[in-house]
Amino acid sequence: MKPVIIGIAGGTASGKTTVAKKLYHESLKYGTVVVIRIDDYYFAQHELSMSERKKVNYDHPNAYDVPLLIKHLQMLQEGITIEKPTYDFKEYNRSVIVEEISPANVIIVEGILTFSFPELRNLFDIKIFVDTPDDVRFIRRLKRDMIERGRSVDSVVTQYLATVRPMHLMFVEPSKVYADLIVPEGGENKVAMDVLLTKIVDILNKSKY
Repeated sequence: MKPVIIGIAGGTASGKTTVAKKLYHESLKYGTVVVIRIDDYYFAQHELSMSERKKVNYDHPNAYDVPLLIKHLQMLQEGITIEKPTYDFKEYNRSVIVEEISPANVIIVEGILTFSFPELRNLFDIKIFVDTPDDVRFIRRLKRDMIERGRSVDSVVTQYLATVRPMHLMFVEPSKVYADLIVPEGGENKVAMDVLLTKIVDILNKSKY
């Protein structure tokens, strides 16, 4: 069975992960599922000091090792297990830990710039853009980065104004045009989630023949 590859894009803290998790749990009823975050494909920067790593623009397409991500997705399509990198947000660097990912019926790829790379975009059977107001996203990011990533209010605000917001306007928001479905309110939009699940099941059924 050919796997269904789903791309989920949207601004920082828009609710992409919530959508991915809900699709993951619902899709398990119909086969195996894996979720891949493109943030785990940030380039390793072991040669840089902590202060230098903090200055990197992580919201620009050049921050990602997209060829490796594409190679891994193609391997999964061919039934080959991959060793996916992982990213340590507290260290601003790729971790030494890798995660073994086995081929699955449904592969969910999520990240802010998921639709910004044509070669990656072409691999997706379904493209979802999670659309959430800017103020809501900023508040969510502020809370998340302070609680989960040990950031200060000042560092979050500085990074948001310096790179997150400008890159959102330059790369993330324009990529919305590539979406098959734009989902307001993220995972809380039950109608959209039902439509997506129906489409996933339809593609899975067709891929059997």
